[in-house]
Amino acid sequence: MKASNEKRLILALAVTFVVLVAEVIGGLLANSLALLSDAAHVLTDVFALGLSLIALVIAKRPSDYRATYGYQRIGILAALINGSSLVLISVFIFREAYHRFFSPPDVNPDVMLLIASGGLIGNIVMILILGKGHTDLNIKSAWLHVWGDMMTSIGVIIAGLVIKFTGWHLADTLASGIVGCIIIVGGGQGLSGRPSGCFSN
Repeated sequence: MKASNEKRLILALAVTFVVLVAEVIGGLLANSLALLSDAAHVLTDVFALGLSLIALVIAKRPSDYRATYGYQRIGILAALINGSSLVLISVFIFREAYHRFFSPPDVNPDVMLLIASGGLIGNIVMILILGKGHTDLNIKSAWLHVWGDMMTSIGVIIAGLVIKFTGWHLADTLASGIVGCIIIVGGGQGLSGRPSGCFSN
């Protein structure tokens, strides 16, 4: 079962990385802060999947109280580092959104919709890979992260549709602010020392 879970996590991690790269490139091409913000949220998925994979690998090692305690500390430290980076990313997003709010730049909605739709498809693929009805907390944690990212992708798509059909470019800024709030909540959990269930008993 563990080997199967590892394979699923590796596949999901590979798909997530492809989505991350595509959204960064697409966000730059479309001049979309919402798309770049979603890419930052995908980065949290990469970290969550990576932690889950590490937890599964560690779980296969012979049980040892001292070693297990050390691994728990590594998981907490990694979550703290991740949380700090997410807070910094959120600050950047809010700062850029603040400037764009008063002077919204032109955003290419076609590129925005194309990349965001691709990200949504990628999230659906990851959800199918990870499956449902999880008894393993590591898989369940990763599955929930991907669901959260799918919701933000839908938000970006809605913003792209608004821009395309109304020309209201401020929708991109508002969407990025919402995604930034989601990211900072995840960062706050990391700073509190809770690695999203990846190392829970």
